[in-house]
Amino acid sequence: MKSFLDTILHLDEQVFRIIREFGPQAYLVFFLIIFAETGLVIMPFLPGDSLLFALGMFCNPDKQALSIWILIPLLIFAAFVGDNLNYQIGRRFGKRVLAAENPRFFKKEYIQKTQIFFEKHGGMTLVLARWVPIVRTFAPFVAGMGEMPFKTFLRWSFTGAVIWVGVCVSAGYGFGQIPIVRDNFELAMLAVMFLSVIPVALKVRSSRKSSQNSTISASPKDDVS
Repeated sequence: MKSFLDTILHLDEQVFRIIREFGPQAYLVFFLIIFAETGLVIMPFLPGDSLLFALGMFCNPDKQALSIWILIPLLIFAAFVGDNLNYQIGRRFGKRVLAAENPRFFKKEYIQKTQIFFEKHGGMTLVLARWVPIVRTFAPFVAGMGEMPFKTFLRWSFTGAVIWVGVCVSAGYGFGQIPIVRDNFELAMLAVMFLSVIPVALKVRSSRKSSQNSTISASPKDDVS
């Protein structure tokens, strides 16, 4: 856990190393990371929001290492294609995996956690889950396993990919031009990790409030004599 956190907090160093070693092919490396994180159900541990934010910082005029006009469309495509692969895997193997006593590559509780997410938020899960590690990787898998209509899945998946990549990379690009953010990358990463859960927290709060209101309205009124 400590080594994983250290990696996240120093992603700027990892990104710089990849750019330096691979040159223009670094775009392909970042494409494959986002594709694998969203498309391969056995890789929920790869960085998501934090990586996108870090990549955005390397698009700012000071660094001039990456082009935001190439990066955003490329990574939206990576997230979208990854989701679709994951959906097909879930549709074909999901029920078989769930029936196994001890799946080899991941914990069953990840699937169960994502199923609860779907029960609460429906198709919106594919947008909200983009901001939740592990759930982000398992959401398309569970959608396929639950046989969500493919057209519905495509709509929500594309919407989620555009919002997730667009917001995270643009935030990194914008905030990366502020010296205090650029010089305190670790604190910026902690802020990203905190802010990424806010949309989900607000949605959960709204759902609970709606549920409470429905319960109250459904209760029988007292007779007035």
